[in-house]
Amino acid sequence: MLKTAYFPLVALLMVVSVIVGCSKSVRYGDPKGVETVTIEFGSTDLQSIAEQMTRSILTSPLVVEGKRPLITVQDVENLTSEYIDTRGITDSIRTELARSGVVRFVVDEDAMAQQISELDRQADDEYYDQEVAAPKGEMVGAAYRLEGNIRSIVKQNSDIRDVYYKVNLQVWDIRTGILEWSDETEIRKVLE
Repeated sequence: MLKTAYFPLVALLMVVSVIVGCSKSVRYGDPKGVETVTIEFGSTDLQSIAEQMTRSILTSPLVVEGKRPLITVQDVENLTSEYIDTRGITDSIRTELARSGVVRFVVDEDAMAQQISELDRQADDEYYDQEVAAPKGEMVGAAYRLEGNIRSIVKQNSDIRDVYYKVNLQVWDIRTGILEWSDETEIRKVLE
């Protein structure tokens, strides 16, 4: 009789130990730490690309001459077979260049509708003091356009999967169509 009284308690302890053993823990990681969870494009790749390309632009004649060029940025085009948030690459490069203080940016294509909407809203003299409202017709056009793409080549057999990424960026003079700067960076990841 005593053995059967302990059976529900033992069963409960076994269930609890299985649940506790299967639980997952959450912790903070270093955002700059190398991430190698999978072979797919990841945060380390994005950071590496942004840092290399930003460094290259900042040492180019485009900004060394002290012109503080006005640039519009187009999202990096994803020409790979996997989903890559290329806006993340674009945003990281723009942020690092803006932090440098040697490059200025104008509204890009994605933000233009919001900019026009704000100008229209401020033009309403019923709600805004027109002496301090932003007037229409004074936005400044970019002198240069930053654009680029990311490509990949994937090879695999039964033992190895090899992914090669190549990112190419260019800065074009909008008025003349002259290529002012171009660079590329490569990443190779191997899963055995």
